[in-house]
Amino acid sequence: MSTQHVETLVIGAGQAGLSTGYHLQRLGRPFLVVDGHERIGDNWRQQWDTLKLYSPAKYDGLPGMAFPAPKWSFPGKEQVADYLESYALAADLPVRMSTRVQRLEPRRVGGFTAYLGEDTITCDNVVVATGTFGRTPNVPAFAGLLDPSIRQLHSSEYRRPAQLAPGRVLVVGASHSGCDIAYEAAEHRPTTLVGRDPGQIPIRWDSRAVRYVFPVIAFLWRHVVTRRTPIGRKEMEEVRHHGGPMIRIKREDLQRRGVERLANRVTGVSDGRPVLDDGRVVDAGTVVWCTGFRQVFDWIDAPVFGEDGFPQEYRGVVGSVPGLFFCGLSFQYAFSSMVFLGVGRDAEYVARRIAARRPARDQVPAPA
Repeated sequence: MSTQHVETLVIGAGQAGLSTGYHLQRLGRPFLVVDGHERIGDNWRQQWDTLKLYSPAKYDGLPGMAFPAPKWSFPGKEQVADYLESYALAADLPVRMSTRVQRLEPRRVGGFTAYLGEDTITCDNVVVATGTFGRTPNVPAFAGLLDPSIRQLHSSEYRRPAQLAPGRVLVVGASHSGCDIAYEAAEHRPTTLVGRDPGQIPIRWDSRAVRYVFPVIAFLWRHVVTRRTPIGRKEMEEVRHHGGPMIRIKREDLQRRGVERLANRVTGVSDGRPVLDDGRVVDAGTVVWCTGFRQVFDWIDAPVFGEDGFPQEYRGVVGSVPGLFFCGLSFQYAFSSMVFLGVGRDAEYVARRIAARRPARDQVPAPA
């Protein structure tokens, strides 16, 4: 059993955690990043094979390092994973992998204790950077009543069409991930996509026009659709609890590929088959749950979470528990918070708030 003390512990070595570390380093503040995966970028490597970012590479660089791809291309998951790994190495960030925090609790004397099996880390500040929406699949309880012959996959488990069982594929949830997966599945199996229509961004992501329109979209995502504006607060509730709009795949794409598109919800099970809210029973061989994730922070021993599971914070700062911060949350400040475009700004804000808590032990000037 060992105990270590660091000024700031950053939990999660994804884009949010690494960006926070970068800014802490520039501010001359000591920190350690820990992550339960074996390699930096593994959370991206575990996504479905054809996943691409929804923002062009020009907008995907983290603070201090451009994304190494043609600026109007859309990087795939392997490119993103390798970039994150290279970023940590180039910035010489202190990262410890295969290190999962099992419990985090405040200390009576101030600061926190993180329990990692038999070992512990104490810290003055902690930044929870474990993911945009949390990593616990949000699957309805009645899913366990489906016939065992039906193959069930959450979007986090889907990799490629070879996983699909013979017969119809039912994709539940019509946000951007559901639309992407339904579109791919329909090339190999008859496919039904169910769920409310979240709207769509009209510009085609594969058109040259995106070069002229995306800068406007980026500005809106960063500066207009924020928690400081009425439209931003409304969109925050929509995105956090229902998912974002259709981006790459459009309604006409689904129609052209023969996807049966229904606005219904799956509400239960009848004779082992999924039932929609209009009473229709879907005879599916595979159900793909694109129903998002639940925020589960039961490993954090602090009463700072709302009924929806999200921490009660503003811009990642938890006012009721000094020293507790979050980074990488959906709509941490703006719509852009959940994409590479906005995570650097959020991380800088959190790092500066950490640095302002007390004078640095070693006054190290930030690089010019």
